[in-house]
Amino acid sequence: MPTTSITKIKTKRSNLYLRVAKGHFATNHSHSNYYIDVAAQKSRLSESKAVAQELCSNSHYKVKIVDSILCLDGTEVIGACLADELSKNNWMNINAHQTIYVVTPEMTSSSQLMFRDNIVPMIQGKHVLVLAVSVATGGTVRAAMEAVKYYGGEVVGVASIFATAEEIDGYTVNSVFNPNDLPGYFATQSHECPLCKEGKKLDALINSHGFSKL
Repeated sequence: MPTTSITKIKTKRSNLYLRVAKGHFATNHSHSNYYIDVAAQKSRLSESKAVAQELCSNSHYKVKIVDSILCLDGTEVIGACLADELSKNNWMNINAHQTIYVVTPEMTSSSQLMFRDNIVPMIQGKHVLVLAVSVATGGTVRAAMEAVKYYGGEVVGVASIFATAEEIDGYTVNSVFNPNDLPGYFATQSHECPLCKEGKKLDALINSHGFSKL
């Protein structure tokens, strides 16, 4: 495990926490001084429901049609819970078909996102909400939005557990947590990383699946 232990940050919901460790971490796109552990939110039904309910508490979705939820980073359980929340009686007015597709993109060998022919109808002509674990540099989310547009869908927004920005390319980012919850948080390109400049070694490599200690 990294040099510091996991800390739980409480929210107003008793079954929803942000679990973090402080240190020096690297992703494919950036370096950060926090590792955000979202394994429980992605895998535990009660926490996935809590994330979905928190995201739905934002009035943003009350004026948006959502036909499909595009799940990135293994967020399918949260996506299903979010679809369930948005399909309840008090949300029916936003969804013309009274149902929501929950889909996951396929990644090609060249790291491009694609959808097979039988999945395309769930994107084409649909209002698509992009769901991610976190939005820091925005690279993965932008790739997803480009894929949605390529296949004829319309992006209506981005939802995530953690985000450093309130919008990406004009689309609203709705998140449960943000940098205000993490004192001194930063995520930057490796050549701009202050910890690297101080000569501090990496604690772990991280991605949406978890961490690999160095």
